[in-house]
Amino acid sequence: MARIAGVDLPPQKRIVIGLTYVYGIGTSLSEKILMRTKINPSVKGKDLTETQILALREAIKDIKVEGDLRKDISTSIKRLTDIGSYRGMRHRKALPARGQRTRTNARTRRGKRKTVGSGRKKEEKT
Repeated sequence: MARIAGVDLPPQKRIVIGLTYVYGIGTSLSEKILMRTKINPSVKGKDLTETQILALREAIKDIKVEGDLRKDISTSIKRLTDIGSYRGMRHRKALPARGQRTRTNARTRRGKRKTVGSGRKKEEKT
């Protein structure tokens, strides 16, 4: 089983998809890496040779992935919140930071709906 950047690549999937299991590598970057290393994108993870795995590790060594990338992103967000920028405030309040509307949608960022109001039914007049 191929282990690249601390992630076990799935043996049953094509390597072009398997590389996307590494945080920071998407489909297009995966294709570029495979073109640079001259590895067939349709080969399965279990069929990789040792030389191909070493070539992939060498190619990914130059790219910021996994822990380093997560750390960079978190420090960038921390910097925005420390300087008190608008985007930093949005991160602090757990709201969308890139101009999306919040009256409707934004459920992923804001979480489950919370009903605001008295929470009881109005009395009927008889």
